[in-house]
Amino acid sequence: MLRYDWVMRYAQRGGYTPAEQERRERVRLKAAERFAAGEPTKTIAGDLRVDERTVRRWKARWRAGGQRH
Repeated sequence: MLRYDWVMRYAQRGGYTPAEQERRERVRLKAAERFAAGEPTKTIAGDLRVDERTVRRWKARWRAGGQRH
């Protein structure tokens, strides 16, 4: 039997409240504007105070034309 009690799981949107979801969406859209301008991932992550891995995921989805976060 596998134990998953050490893993924190959230229902949707990582456990964010609606206000936090809205704020996160604004940050993601700012990042998308900067992707279009050709700015480096590291710069975007630092300026927006988001992990580079998150920015890379957003950028991959942006390039693919996806709407998911």
